[in-house]
Amino acid sequence: MRAAFLYKAGDVRVQDAPDPTIEQPTDALVRIVRSCVCGSDLHPYHSLTSADGPVPMGHEFLGVIEETGSEVSGLSRGDLVVSPFAFADNTCEFCREGLHTSCLQGGFFAAGVGGAQAEVIRVPQAQGTLVKLPGDVDEELLPSLLTLADVYGTGYHAAKQARVKPGDGVTVIGDGAVGLLAVLSAKQLGAERIILMGRHTTRTDLGIAFGATDVVAERGEEGIAKVRDLTGGHGTRAVLEAVGHMPAYDMAVGAVRPGGVISRVGVPQYEAAPVGFTSLFGPNVTLTGGPAPVRAYIDELLPAVLDGSVEPGRVFDRTLPLEQVPDAYRAMDRREALKVLITP
Repeated sequence: MRAAFLYKAGDVRVQDAPDPTIEQPTDALVRIVRSCVCGSDLHPYHSLTSADGPVPMGHEFLGVIEETGSEVSGLSRGDLVVSPFAFADNTCEFCREGLHTSCLQGGFFAAGVGGAQAEVIRVPQAQGTLVKLPGDVDEELLPSLLTLADVYGTGYHAAKQARVKPGDGVTVIGDGAVGLLAVLSAKQLGAERIILMGRHTTRTDLGIAFGATDVVAERGEEGIAKVRDLTGGHGTRAVLEAVGHMPAYDMAVGAVRPGGVISRVGVPQYEAAPVGFTSLFGPNVTLTGGPAPVRAYIDELLPAVLDGSVEPGRVFDRTLPLEQVPDAYRAMDRREALKVLITP
């Protein structure tokens, strides 16, 4: 089969790779119908050393089941499925609590399993991981269905962890796909005012379509001042941080009101961050977030995607074939594309 591998920073190659096989009775093999490049893929794209490469890439996919292991039930060859970016048995104590990213039998796609920017993928814990979709689904819905694998569920997780409720004020930091779908999710949960911090007009225009009421293009202290000016000097109760870099965290601390919540879903590219008296402790600010257990949200989010009442797939603004995955990375890295859809 053909698959994408990252050899070192900036060096993505599509090449022949061994066909995956059933390794455990709980596995399934899925032929990929749609995949994509994630903003979090750009972190290793910027930093991977040649000593650590090559590594398979991609963790978001829709596909058709080709084969199942002997212990997999409820799924059959030919089923169209969506997969979360983390596999899980859906039965352990953490899964039962809705924390599938901490599954005792789970893990993440790409590292050690195989990437989704490929023709075929092996899915461990297939019965607990894969969600069967209608077989006659309209092809136009595939981009929106693909967002359930990660970015829609991650944006929703940001809002849920921040306990967004009707009438809330929310600041979303980041105008990437996750940030825009955090806007959509906050709107779905009833937020009344949603301030989107982003400076790319085509993206923030989509954020407005998703429900943002205000856009702040300024960054740093200037951006914080603008948010506070819009909110009577206080900031918003919920701040959803969808970037993962230290300046975004600093803006979150500056934009949250006393007693508020900072919910981080941007993969943090730092270990140390202010959590002391003046930043979080004194104003009674809660810090939460983490990798989204999207399997816990798919059943809830799926109906509105299927009936077309929400269109999270609008975050895809370019489509390329698998062989052009290196071009997809370059386009996203240069901010020429928001999110690239990959076809076989």
